[in-house]
Amino acid sequence: MNLVKINALSLFSGAGIAEFGFKNTKVKIILSNELIPIRNKVHEYWHPNTKTICGDITDENIKNKIINESIKKKIDFIFATPPCQGISLIGKNKSNDQMIADKRNYLIFDTFEIIDKLKPSFVLIENVSRFFKIKFIINNELLGIKEIIINKYKKEYNIEFDIFNAKNFGVPQHRERAIIRMWKKKFRWIDPKSEKIITVWDSISNLPSLESGQKSNIKNHNARNHIASHIEIMKHTPTGKSAFDNKFYYPKNKKTGEKLKGYMATYKRINWNKPSPTITMRNDCISSQSNVHPGRLLSDGTYSDARVLTLRELFILSSLDPNLNVPKFVSDIQIRNMIGESVPPLLINKILKGIKYNDK
Repeated sequence: MNLVKINALSLFSGAGIAEFGFKNTKVKIILSNELIPIRNKVHEYWHPNTKTICGDITDENIKNKIINESIKKKIDFIFATPPCQGISLIGKNKSNDQMIADKRNYLIFDTFEIIDKLKPSFVLIENVSRFFKIKFIINNELLGIKEIIINKYKKEYNIEFDIFNAKNFGVPQHRERAIIRMWKKKFRWIDPKSEKIITVWDSISNLPSLESGQKSNIKNHNARNHIASHIEIMKHTPTGKSAFDNKFYYPKNKKTGEKLKGYMATYKRINWNKPSPTITMRNDCISSQSNVHPGRLLSDGTYSDARVLTLRELFILSSLDPNLNVPKFVSDIQIRNMIGESVPPLLINKILKGIKYNDK
C-alpha cells in the first residue's frame, strides 16, 4: 500500500534548512514554529507555502495556537529540532548539572506536550549526539531521554534511537546527530542505508580559488574579508594543518609578539581528502573551528585561499542547493549561523524515505 501525503509540523524550525530535506518525500511541512523573528522571516522566504507561527513555544498562548492550527491542518507528523547550544561541547566541557540548569534543554518537554495533544502517526526528533547523555530530574530520579521516551510512549509507538553521521548518507560533512524516530504500529520506518563517503575534493575542488575579499561571477561564491595577520599565517599553513603547527607563521599576541595559546582545531585548514569537519555557527571566522579552505600549494611555497569557505562552498558541504537564493534582508553572518546550527537536509531526506506501511 502506498502512503499518501502526510501533513507535518516543524518545531524549532529556524530558517527551515532541514526542511529542504522533505522535498520529494511523502511528508510535507505545512506548519512551523520558530522563536527568533529573523530566522522565521528567512523561513517564510524559502518556504512560502508553509504557515509560520513566530513565538516562544513555552508561552501557553503560542503553544495553544500551534496545537489548534495543527488540528485544523490535520497534522500527522511532528519534526522537532530543539536548540542544542545548551548541550553542545563547542567552547566548553559541560557537566550534567550545567546542562540541566540550562532552560533550553527542557524544550523537549514542550514537544512532548504537543505530541500528547496531537497524537501524530510519526515523530522525528533531531539533536546533537550528546543529547542521549543528558539526564533530567523526573520524580526525584535522574533519567536519560531514552528512558523518558520509552516509559512515556512505548505502548503507542515503535521507537528507535540512533546516532547517524551525515557523512555516511551522501553528505560531504562529518556531522553526528542524535535521531529519535517514533511511529505507530501500522507503519514501518526502515533505517537509511550507508553510502560511499564523499570528500571535500569531490564536492568543491571544481570551484575557482579566491583570496580574501575577492568576488567571482559564480552565484554565492564570494570570499569574506579577513585581517592581514590571519591571511599571512594561513598562507603559510598547509592543507589539513593548523597555523599553530607552523614554526614561524602562527597566531601571535599583538602586543608582545608571543605565540598565542589555542586549540589545534582553530586557525586550521580543512582536509581535501576527507568529508568536511562539522560546520559550526562561527564558520565566518578563521580563528574558529576548522573553517579555512583547504588551499593549494603555490609555486612560491605558500598556499592559496587563505580564507573561510564561501556561502556556495558551505551550501554544497551541507547538502543544500548551491544556487539557493539568499534574501537581501539577512546578513552573510546571519546566514552562516543558520547553516552552522542546522542538520544537513540530505540526511533528513534519507531518513524520511524509510517510512512505509506495515504491509510487508
